[in-house]
Amino acid sequence: MPDILWVLGRFDRVALLDVLLVTLVFYWLLFLLRGTQAVQLLRGIIILVLLIGLLSTIRELRAFGWLVRSAVPALLVSIPVIFQPELRRALERLGRTGSLLTTPGREQKMGQVIEGIAAACQVLSERRHGALIVLERETGLREYIDTGVGMDAAVTPALLETIFFPNTALHDGAVIIRGDRIVAAACVLPLIENLSGERNLGTRHRAALGVTVGTDAVSVVVSEETGIISIAHNGRMIRRLDLKRLQKILSAFYEPSLRSNWPRWLVLAGRKLGLNKLYIRLRRT
Repeated sequence: MPDILWVLGRFDRVALLDVLLVTLVFYWLLFLLRGTQAVQLLRGIIILVLLIGLLSTIRELRAFGWLVRSAVPALLVSIPVIFQPELRRALERLGRTGSLLTTPGREQKMGQVIEGIAAACQVLSERRHGALIVLERETGLREYIDTGVGMDAAVTPALLETIFFPNTALHDGAVIIRGDRIVAAACVLPLIENLSGERNLGTRHRAALGVTVGTDAVSVVVSEETGIISIAHNGRMIRRLDLKRLQKILSAFYEPSLRSNWPRWLVLAGRKLGLNKLYIRLRRT
C-alpha cells in the first residue's frame, strides 16, 4: 500500500502525458493490425514470449536460458521481416498525415471526375461491359502505370466508355486516374491472394482488391457478367452500388475533413474540439 501511494504521489502531468503517448502507440499498432493476418502472428508471438519468460525464470534450466539469450537477436531481426507489409502501411499512413486538407479547386475538379466516373459506370453496367478504374490518392502507383499505355486525357464518360468497349486495344486492364487526368490504360494490377469473403470473384475484382491492399487507392469495378458496380478500398469491397451511392462513397474519400487514416475516436475528438470549424474558417479567409 505505501508503494502505491508513493507512485500516485509522483504521478504528475508529465507522467500522465507519458502514459497517454505509450497508450496511443500501442492502440495505433493494434489499429493497423486489425483485420489482417498479422493478428494471429502477433498473438502467437505474445504467447511464445510469455512461455519463454516463464521458463527462463527457472534457474535450473541453464541450457534453455543460454538458448533464449542467443535467440533474442535473431528474433529482433525477424520481427521487421514478418511484419513488413504492416510496417510499410504504417509508414505510408504517417507520410499521408500532411495531406489532410484539400484546396477548393481540387475539390471542384474531383467532383467533376467523380461525376464522370459514375456516369460512365452506369452506362457500362447497363451494357454489361467490364471495367476497372483506379483512382490514385497519396500513394503513388507508378509501378502499375508503367505496365500500361501512357495517356494524358481528361476524365469524361465518353472516353471511359470507349476504352472499355469490348475487343478494343485498351479494354483489357485497368485505367488509372491521377487527380483529374487519365494517366494510363490497360494497366496490370496485382491480384489479392486471400479472399475472406466471396470466393467466386473474377480476375477483375481480385485485381481491384489487390491494388488497394498496399496502397490507399480506390478502385471502381463493373462486372462483365452481371453489370454490378463495386468499389474497393483497403482490401475490402462494397458491391451492388447504384449511381447515387457510388458518387456518395467516392466523394467521401475526398471530403475536406480528417481522413479515415485516423482512428474513429480521434476523428470524433477532433470534431468535438472544433477542428473542422477552424478549417472552414481558414478556407473562408
